[in-house]
Amino acid sequence: MSAAALRIVSSVCGRTWMKALRRPVVLSFSLVQPMIWMLFFGFLFQRYRVERPGGEIRYLDFLLPGICAMTVLFGASQSGIELIRDMQTHFLERLLNTPADRRLLLVGKLTADVTRLLAQATLVFLLGLVVGARISPSLPGLALSAVALGLFGFAFSALSCTIALLTRAPESMAVFVHVVNMPLLFTSTAFVPSRQMPAFLSSVSEINPLTLAVGALRGSLLFQEVPSVSRCVLPLALLALALFGIASAALTRAARD
Repeated sequence: MSAAALRIVSSVCGRTWMKALRRPVVLSFSLVQPMIWMLFFGFLFQRYRVERPGGEIRYLDFLLPGICAMTVLFGASQSGIELIRDMQTHFLERLLNTPADRRLLLVGKLTADVTRLLAQATLVFLLGLVVGARISPSLPGLALSAVALGLFGFAFSALSCTIALLTRAPESMAVFVHVVNMPLLFTSTAFVPSRQMPAFLSSVSEINPLTLAVGALRGSLLFQEVPSVSRCVLPLALLALALFGIASAALTRAARD
């Protein structure tokens, strides 16, 4: 990447971060809601033990990686809101009229979103340790699972931006949460292992991208496992690339309109 391209990406990334810090409601919503779920579910089902071949584990320990991934999912769904505000103030129109490559503009925004989401997931993780979760991490596995979680966040931030660019309505973000996020969350292994699901739901969970991110994080945090690149990271990378391409096309269409 050239120096000029890096300047474009860093400028958009810095502006996106600055806007997020100036509007803490977005940060707090993406952070407080997963914490409430972790406290309610973690303590409500504290007597529930998760069965696995190596023995049982406590539900709070099992739940923590799922809540971290849920933080990324819910935060990513808010990514398009800032684009809608930029469209309403005509800032996006002025930005798209510059000579900057539109893909670089999108990369800058999504980079800021992903770093924010990973920072929020880290904070949720630390708070989970405070309330009693116990882990046995693998540092190489944790690094690779962070990559998987970042790719997942990148993909669904791009999807949120696509919806925002196509609908141009803030109400569409609420629909996104209910139509996309909730089914994705409850058909994944964020709350329940696949072996304890009904057969049809277990089959669905295996192709759920959230399951890939949760599985990578859970394995590295609890079982000292290193996620498989071909089975976990590569599918998420392909999904991120595909959704980025769709978002780029939507941004190009917005520039023509």
